[in-house]
Amino acid sequence: MKFKLIIAFVEDSKIEAVMAGARDAGATGATVISNARGEGLDSPVTFFGLSLETQREVALFLVEEHLSRKILERIAEVGEFDDSPGTGIAIQVDVEDAVGLGHQVQKLTELVEDEI
Repeated sequence: MKFKLIIAFVEDSKIEAVMAGARDAGATGATVISNARGEGLDSPVTFFGLSLETQREVALFLVEEHLSRKILERIAEVGEFDDSPGTGIAIQVDVEDAVGLGHQVQKLTELVEDEI
């Protein structure tokens, strides 16, 4: 079984919706790293040296490769990444190898068989 890693940089207020959307699309779980900062095309707005930008969350999803595009698109949809600038981005990268997934392989096999 091959995997992809989806990394989503999500506006703080949208992380729960993104997590639920990814799970609905086939993700079996995620790791969330809280309180990240990011900077886009425009410089961050400050007030007396304090940043006024919203906090970001980084969600890491290790997903089966046949489900990855569907999950990626669902994350973008519920996170409204293409509708509003600065709400977030998501990328996927190939995973060469992974361990510790033995308990999830059976469920993933069933999901992938249903999708194909």
